[in-house]
Amino acid sequence: MTHSDFSGSRLLSPLAEPVQVSWQSPSNIALVKYWGKTGQQLPLNPSLSMTLSEAYTETILSALPRETEGPVELGFWFEGLPHASFGNRMTKFLETVTEIFPWLQQVNLKLETHNTFPHSAGIASSASAFSALALCLCSLDAVLCGILLDEDEFRFKASYIARLGSGSACRSVYPGFTVWGAARAVPGFSDLAAVPVTEVHRDFKSLKDTIIIVSRNEKPVSSSDGHKRMKGHPFAEARIKQAVNNTAELLEAIKTGDKQTFIRIVENEAFTLHALMMTSEDGFMLMQPETVRIISRIQELRKETGLDICFTLDAGPNIHLLYFADQSEQVRKLIVEELLKNNEQNLRIDDYCGSGPVKIT
Repeated sequence: MTHSDFSGSRLLSPLAEPVQVSWQSPSNIALVKYWGKTGQQLPLNPSLSMTLSEAYTETILSALPRETEGPVELGFWFEGLPHASFGNRMTKFLETVTEIFPWLQQVNLKLETHNTFPHSAGIASSASAFSALALCLCSLDAVLCGILLDEDEFRFKASYIARLGSGSACRSVYPGFTVWGAARAVPGFSDLAAVPVTEVHRDFKSLKDTIIIVSRNEKPVSSSDGHKRMKGHPFAEARIKQAVNNTAELLEAIKTGDKQTFIRIVENEAFTLHALMMTSEDGFMLMQPETVRIISRIQELRKETGLDICFTLDAGPNIHLLYFADQSEQVRKLIVEELLKNNEQNLRIDDYCGSGPVKIT
């Protein structure tokens, strides 16, 4: 499949008045990690994620009348203020999808966006940002050119387009659990777009995720740069095999309600991600001392209390504490008394397995 499979229409006449669409799209937390890419934003290994609810990006995309055709023209506002570097990245992305949306060169664009969580701190802000933008583009396509798709087609197209901006973004267009990448042992999955997981045990449908903020600062090494360092990595081949096996095993655990297998694989994947960073040729570390303290305490508390809790990390220092709905009261007490104790930020985001993006009217 290529861009030509989604090639769209031009405007038959110049736009007469502004047209605006808006989507709210969540971040997601990868449980099996995507790390390393090839080709046009294709993953080296399959990944499995959980879509969140409270950590999201809200985006408004406006198409404005334009007198002459030309290169993509975008005005970008983040949190109410112009943001040149983010705007440049979004413009470059839009230039790559003009074959799918030819009308991008016939209108002026205004993009307004804000997050409910710190950006560039390792909570997959690019996933929520590019998934929201992809959904807006598909919605504008319907309004401007009459490209009408059923729900499954619309989501698949949005996932395909979101992937071109940020690989992990393709998983955020679906609710619940999502797989991206050809898992080999699991039929139906693709490198081109994400696919929702349909067989989920009731205990996992209400899975909780409290994000403990260790640092709000921008990461010293971006995820994009980190992915590049998987090229020629001495452990790349073994990592791909590990991810394929972990994806298949974790899907079975989510289907059957096997909490102990879930905990084991999720924590192993978090450690593996950061080990790959540290063992790159130009190695780097995104965990901070506070990250290590909280991880160690989570594992101790699991042994001391018998609670079904585990941690995962994205490409950053902040910690996702995963737990089940029937233990929420006990876990949240421990978060306050044990995990946030002496934490300078003293900040958390209480999140949970979400129902996916929402179109705003």
